[in-house]
Amino acid sequence: MAVITDIGDAQDIHPRNKQDVGLRLALIALANIYGQKVEFAGPTFAGMRCEGNTATISFTHADGLKVDGGTTVTGFAMAGEDKVFHRANATLSGQTVVLTSPAVKEPKAVRYNWANNPVGILRNAASLPASSFRTDTWASGEIRSAAEPVSP
Repeated sequence: MAVITDIGDAQDIHPRNKQDVGLRLALIALANIYGQKVEFAGPTFAGMRCEGNTATISFTHADGLKVDGGTTVTGFAMAGEDKVFHRANATLSGQTVVLTSPAVKEPKAVRYNWANNPVGILRNAASLPASSFRTDTWASGEIRSAAEPVSP
């Protein structure tokens, strides 16, 4: 799967930038079919560890984890036992992202870029974007909305 959320168009499901789509697909083929040692994926969710009011997200393909165009990490939301997602404050720490939210005392679930037209700004050293993900398996009817919008 090639992640293209960062080069898509909110008004058109078919991205105009076909060259970058093709490049990302070619990287996948070079690595997985031809055995070349190239980075072919952006940061991919690997696990979540919760401790107190903090959730730490680990990734594969995360060498040189960075934020595109700045230092503020956006796009993360977290929820506690009440299943209400709130915007999360995120900081990079090596190949992980550390999340907190004043509205979530004990995190149970995290989502990244979980929106119709997300802003993909989390990347690795190869400038490939992180894929959207969620750590919960809650049905949409179980989740309640927070007062603040949680998409970036």
